[in-house]
Amino acid sequence: MQVYLALHYWLRKILIENMLQSRGLTFSYDKHRSFSFPDIECKTGEQCLLLGESGSGKTTLLHVLGGLRKPTAGSVMVQEQDITKMTGAALDRFRGRHIGIIFQQSHFVTSLTIRENLQLAQKFANLPVDDEKILQILNRLNIGDRSEAKPQRLSVGEQQRASICRALINGPDLILADEPTGNLNSKQGEEIMELFKELNDEGVTIIQVTHSEKNAEYGSRIINLLDGRMI
Repeated sequence: MQVYLALHYWLRKILIENMLQSRGLTFSYDKHRSFSFPDIECKTGEQCLLLGESGSGKTTLLHVLGGLRKPTAGSVMVQEQDITKMTGAALDRFRGRHIGIIFQQSHFVTSLTIRENLQLAQKFANLPVDDEKILQILNRLNIGDRSEAKPQRLSVGEQQRASICRALINGPDLILADEPTGNLNSKQGEEIMELFKELNDEGVTIIQVTHSEKNAEYGSRIINLLDGRMI
């Protein structure tokens, strides 16, 4: 297994050294709230941390990097493709297969079970439903016994871990995580950070928004949004 992971990481690194690059990004909600973000370069297998005060635009930047919000200017290259030029189904398909996003809130379809929500993530990426893979990843985060539960029947910590499962289910090359351990206790948070470290070793790139000093110890690169860089 270790040989396979080493080969897998080597192939990722040879094919694409910089998993994500952004240049000249700006974003405006309105004429009173505009942001100018620093250029970002995150290499394959790195864990980059976004730090900054509340209101500095960390979550907004994460959404722009994931193609959830369109910048007013600039580019975001993921796997050497500019996702700011993608639209509609093409963007959804690319994001579904290559980018996993962990939100601060779970955003599950409440009428579906956790297993069905993960199936939905596979379908959105035009991938076949794989219940065995779903159960494996739920077990990996110790919530396999909650697969048939509706999201509202899960604790806040269980919902957070289910959200992480959803972000990982399609084997993304890039994970964008917004306070991924914020709703977890210290032991659960440490387990998630160890999981992220394993993913880094497999060549997965992670960009994480965090206020946790403990999480910061795992980062290989710090990106500080000084005062939000507001303009």
